[in-house]
Amino acid sequence: MDIIYVLVPLSIVLILIAILIFSWAVKGGQFDDLDSPAHRILFDDDDHLIDRKESPTKTDTTKDPGSEKKND
Repeated sequence: MDIIYVLVPLSIVLILIAILIFSWAVKGGQFDDLDSPAHRILFDDDDHLIDRKESPTKTDTTKDPGSEKKND
């Protein structure tokens, strides 16, 4: 029975801490946009691939060093 005198105030303090953390997250904008980050990860890596196909880089236009004839 004596443990209830410890557990009830402890649970109230923990609940108050959880409510404070939740309200801090809401005020900080953590829950403003939940869908965009999930969709953004699917499309992030495509931009550099499209740019590479449209304009060749210097490494693409150079000759392979193994294909050149060697003068002995």
